[in-house]
Amino acid sequence: MLYSSQRMVMYPHLNAAGILFGGQALSWIDEEAIIFAAQLLDTQRLATVKMSEVYFKTPANIGDIVVIGTELIKTGQTSITVRCEIKNKTTDKIIVSVDEIVIVALDYNKKPTKHILADRNKIYENSTQENS
Repeated sequence: MLYSSQRMVMYPHLNAAGILFGGQALSWIDEEAIIFAAQLLDTQRLATVKMSEVYFKTPANIGDIVVIGTELIKTGQTSITVRCEIKNKTTDKIIVSVDEIVIVALDYNKKPTKHILADRNKIYENSTQENS
């Protein structure tokens, strides 16, 4: 997992219980996943189409520094699936994780289009079959 972004939990990020608001955490995750995908796919024309279950594991408090990590899970023809988590930089405990975020590449008409990693799995499958 690549941890490339840090945030400090501040007052505007808190819910009524005084801990990190879940919606704020999901916003950070969505943004991080799109940036990660943009770098991998060499395009900014992307959209998040699905998030799997969200697991809130430990709270984050005012002043906590959190790090956001992302990793590639799988590639499709027009989409990629990534995993993302936020963890507390001081305690190293995971605050929230999303196991599957599906991001789709879009053409200029905002329709799904094939991305640059689309044939990666085919190449890998062919090379493993030839080596068998």
